[in-house]
Amino acid sequence: MSIAFKGIVPALITPMTQDEEIDEAGLRTLVDRLIDAGVHGLFVLGTNGEFISLSEQEKLRIARIAVEQSRGRVPVIAGTGAYATREVVELNKKMQDQGVDAVSVITPYFNGATQPELFKHYERIAQSTSLPVMLYTIPAKTGVTLNIDTVRRLSEIPNIRGIKDSGGDFDRLLQLINLRRDDFAVFTGTDSMILWTLMAGGDGAVAATTNAVPSVVMSIWNNFQKGDIAAARKAQEALRPLRDAFALGTLPVVLKTAAAILGMPAGPARSPVLPLDDAARERLLKALAAYPRVS
Repeated sequence: MSIAFKGIVPALITPMTQDEEIDEAGLRTLVDRLIDAGVHGLFVLGTNGEFISLSEQEKLRIARIAVEQSRGRVPVIAGTGAYATREVVELNKKMQDQGVDAVSVITPYFNGATQPELFKHYERIAQSTSLPVMLYTIPAKTGVTLNIDTVRRLSEIPNIRGIKDSGGDFDRLLQLINLRRDDFAVFTGTDSMILWTLMAGGDGAVAATTNAVPSVVMSIWNNFQKGDIAAARKAQEALRPLRDAFALGTLPVVLKTAAAILGMPAGPARSPVLPLDDAARERLLKALAAYPRVS
């Protein structure tokens, strides 16, 4: 468990062909371009990776491609969350066979679990694998979250090594940062809070916008590390037009459309998500005007 959770870790989109099949060549290109941009890891099969619309075999294939293409240059974290504990346990075993470096487990969704149920869910998952585990909370999508005390208790389990919190609540994030240790990292999953997370002592961000504007997101991290807070803040503010544009469509169609417009492999979102209509696309184009195209 030598993996260090730190830095900018893109939550990868899943590039697809026009008939909504996995675009292997596109995924390999995306991996290379993000690594070339300086990212510190890759997070596949998250919310923006459309994990809820993928079969188990597709998930394993995506993880295997990412591991192969990364060639050990950065760690690969695979999302393995599901409602049923046993399903996560079994998928983790199969993901370990694919060579992933860690797993990220979203809270069970749809049928709101209690805190004791959530604790037991993660405890059993952690005890069933030797892989490092990253907790993942996104209450707007799942309807539940891990309260601070539950996170504290879970952080004491040796291979639970961090949390990605996508709730957008900065006060909560500060409370989570109070729990961080060298062996328990705290990441924001809200891209508008990357700099503020770093300034508060957090470890980094699992940042989906990196798919479209890797140079902008990496500029936040790189300038913060140099102590140039003004430049880091300028880069953070530069993300706002893209983040604001997310409201134009169902996740992740705006991000995938933006990535494609800016020269990154993307393709359509899988149905039932529809492409942006002409008016939304025009508004997105205006929002993207200030961003560099990836070459």
